[in-house]
Amino acid sequence: MTTFNAYVAKGPGQPLEPFQYEPKPMGDFDVEIKIDYCGICHSDLHIIGGDFGSQVFPAVPGHEIVGIVTQAGKNIKKLKEGMRVGVGWQRSSCMECDLCVKGIENLCPENQAVCMGHFGGFADYIRTDGRFAFQLPDGLPSDSTGPLLCGGVTVFSPMNSFVRPTMHVGVVGIGGLGHFALQFARAFGCEVTAFSTTPDKEAEARSLGAHHFVVSRDPEQMRKANNTLDFIVSTVNAPLDWSAFINILRVNGTFCQVGVSPDIVAPTLSLMTGQKAVRGSLIGGRGTIRDMLEFSARHGIKAMAEVVPLARVNEAIEKVKNNKARYRMVLKME
Repeated sequence: MTTFNAYVAKGPGQPLEPFQYEPKPMGDFDVEIKIDYCGICHSDLHIIGGDFGSQVFPAVPGHEIVGIVTQAGKNIKKLKEGMRVGVGWQRSSCMECDLCVKGIENLCPENQAVCMGHFGGFADYIRTDGRFAFQLPDGLPSDSTGPLLCGGVTVFSPMNSFVRPTMHVGVVGIGGLGHFALQFARAFGCEVTAFSTTPDKEAEARSLGAHHFVVSRDPEQMRKANNTLDFIVSTVNAPLDWSAFINILRVNGTFCQVGVSPDIVAPTLSLMTGQKAVRGSLIGGRGTIRDMLEFSARHGIKAMAEVVPLARVNEAIEKVKNNKARYRMVLKME
C-alpha cells in the first residue's frame, strides 16, 4: 500500500499536524510527483481558515509545487519519470468548453484546484492531472520557482495581455504579488512606478525594477502622479483610494485588480472622459503559464523567498498571516 506523508488542517483555523493518507489510484492523465518544495500562498491561509465556504476538511493545503515526476499515466506523453516539474493553483478543467479551447482553462466553470477537494502540496508526494503540470526550464531554481506558478502568473497574465514596452506601468503593493510585478514590468521594458504605504520599501522596490516610488498615503505625491501611467496593477487586498488611482491613469489607461480587495468604487466621469478601464484577472491558462516560466528563466525573475523545513509549517504560516514574509515563504520537504 502506498502512503503519502503530509501536514493537514483537520478543521477551520486549526494548526497543521502530521497526516498520512493513501492516494487515489493513478489515472490515465495523472502524474505522481515527489515534492521538493512548496510555497505558501495567502489562498492557503483561506483554505486553512475555511474562508471559501465550500472547503472540505481535513485539508492539505499547498499549490506552489516543485518536484520530480515519479510516475506518469498512459495518456501523458510529454512528462517522463525524472523530469522536474511545477504545479500551480489549478489541477483540471473540462478541456472541452469554449474557454478551454481558447486556452483560458483558468476560467472554465468546471475547473478544480489542487488543494480544494483534493490533498495538496504540503506533502512528500502528490498525484494530480499531468496536463496541468509544467516542465521547468533549467534556469529556474527549484527553491524559489513554486511561487511563480501562482503569484507570478497572477500578475504576468494581465501584463502579458495589456502591457507594451513603451508603456508607463504602476505596481500597487510591494509584497508577494507586487515584487513579481515589478520584475516583470521592468523586464518588459516599461517605465515602472511602485506604490506603497511603507516608505522604507523604496530601496527594495527600486532593486526589483522600479524607476520611481510613490508613498500612496502622501496626497501630494499621489497628486503629482496624476495622468502619468498607462497601466496599473493592484496586488493588495485592502481598500484603496480608487478615485486617486483612476486619476493617475492616462487616457485609455487600464487599472487591473489582482489582489482580493473590497469592491472597487470607480469615478464614472473620469472613466468616461478618459476612456479608462477597470478590470480584474485570475491566474492564467496553461499556455500563459508556460510563457511565464520561459520568460522568467530568460530574465532571471524569481521569488524572494525564505525556505524552511516542512516541520516548521505553522511558524511559516504565521509569518505569512502577519505580513512578515519578504516576500514568500517556501517549504522544503525533508
